Amino acid sequence: MELTKSELATLEEAYTMLENPSWWVQLSSAAGMPVEAVTRQLSKKAPEAVVNVVSKSTHRAIEFVMQSAVWTMRGEEQGPASPRLHQAAALTTGAVAGFFGLETLIVELPLTTGIMFRSIADIARAEGESPQDPETMMNCMQVFAMGSHLSNKDDAAETSYYGVRVALSKVVTDALQYVASHGVGSASAPPLVRLISAVAARFGIVVTQKAMAQAIPIIGAVGGGLVNTVFISHFQDMARGHFSIRRLERRYGDDVVKNAYLQLKSGGITGKESSIR
Repeated sequence: MELTKSELATLEEAYTMLENPSWWVQLSSAAGMPVEAVTRQLSKKAPEAVVNVVSKSTHRAIEFVMQSAVWTMRGEEQGPASPRLHQAAALTTGAVAGFFGLETLIVELPLTTGIMFRSIADIARAEGESPQDPETMMNCMQVFAMGSHLSNKDDAAETSYYGVRVALSKVVTDALQYVASHGVGSASAPPLVRLISAVAARFGIVVTQKAMAQAIPIIGAVGGGLVNTVFISHFQDMARGHFSIRRLERRYGDDVVKNAYLQLKSGGITGKESSIR
């Protein structure tokens, strides 16, 4: 079997979203600021106070998502995903938190992350995943670990799409086996703790950028609602890329899709041609 031209175009679109995350580009555009100015601000070393709050907030947010995943992912509704509905909800939580500053991040972030998880699950469903399948939940969790390329601590191999999947494969497999046997239950079970910690560490990079963005005078004046709208849009892009690749993997197998993806990365194929069999 070979990928069709339209499927290669889908893969190319997924590659663009996953390997070139546009979080800061979207933020720059929304705030009317040059991309270079926003990138420079987000690349600065975060103050210790920000790092401490972000560390606590991201871990609590991922733990909250894990505990609420069962009821969050109920339902088998049909039709396309509804990203704008979830963007509006995230805008609201961000706007309210924007009045009170960094201190509210530990309360606001779990709520925003919960909304984002629901949107990610909605995108997964629209791409053919079953909301009732524990594997779907684990793949939704992985989305929060994607798209943190701006940090100078990142290693290119570990932040590439397949690099993230490989890096998380062991903790995801262990957590999936636990959930399949015992259900989510308490997030304090060792396999779930390891997954939460691994995802939170990567998610925290983008959350730090979110906190730093809200401190930029022009962006901060507009408010947390703008930042949250762009924030959720970024992870919706990650989800669309990830779950469209998984849809292709279900049809052609992991190796065929991965090889095609890596050929795209090396400039070997485009959506106009296919040599993948």
